[in-house]
Amino acid sequence: MLDSTQFDLDAYLRRIGWEGERRADAATLRGVHLAHMRAIPFENLDALRGGAPSLDPADLMAKLVHSRRGGYCYEHNTLFACALEALGFRVTRLAARVVVGADTIASRPRTHMALLAHVPGESRPYLADVGFGAIGSILEPVPLIADVDFTGAGRRHRLVHAPHDGPLEMWLLQAHDQEKDDWTGQYAFTLEPFEKPDYDVINWHIATNPRSPFAQRLYAQHISATRHLLLDGRLLTQTRTDGTVTEREVTDEAEARRLLEEEFGITAPEGMTLLTG
Repeated sequence: MLDSTQFDLDAYLRRIGWEGERRADAATLRGVHLAHMRAIPFENLDALRGGAPSLDPADLMAKLVHSRRGGYCYEHNTLFACALEALGFRVTRLAARVVVGADTIASRPRTHMALLAHVPGESRPYLADVGFGAIGSILEPVPLIADVDFTGAGRRHRLVHAPHDGPLEMWLLQAHDQEKDDWTGQYAFTLEPFEKPDYDVINWHIATNPRSPFAQRLYAQHISATRHLLLDGRLLTQTRTDGTVTEREVTDEAEARRLLEEEFGITAPEGMTLLTG
């Protein structure tokens, strides 16, 4: 699916600060994944303005690589898939049901894009996902193995099988809650491949449906080696790597715009309203 005329690997790697090897191996996969997570922020400004962002590689390069902007899951993981394919990995694009806060897996639609990265010479692929805008996101790819505790860049995750009536196994990504010393479901998926037209439809629905949270309020995330910073509407939450959490309310437009610029690395479009409701 890679269009080499629209994707510039050199520019992408400069954007994420990757100066390591350019090989299709597990070490490169982990390094590029983590570098992307720490370099390109998560944000939904296009959806908040009432439009669906483009998923064409050239537009993703212009926005996420050459501008001080980020994106949400379809943008991040489409761009990351292009990078992995350019590096020599085979990539399967997946659609997942986000289960954070849900009563059941089946109560949520498949609206999250994730990836399977296949490393040459290895029998098992890796779950790769640079576009999950939550504290439970993986920072490094997780091997597709059930019931194995995996630690990547300080975060603990595991994959388990969930009950499912369909013909394919249902995988559930769980994140370890440090405070509660418990596992919390993040999203569930099967290994059925999805294609660009599928994401075009899902992307439009999530960006423009008035009931979608991404169409209702500002959502931005920035991850560094020392903290996870989240702006959800007017609530700014900082989670340090030691588990310390601080929260405060953002009260006005000027402060929100300054925070995006200085703390998240996002230059918001002029004239748009950031704080709604």
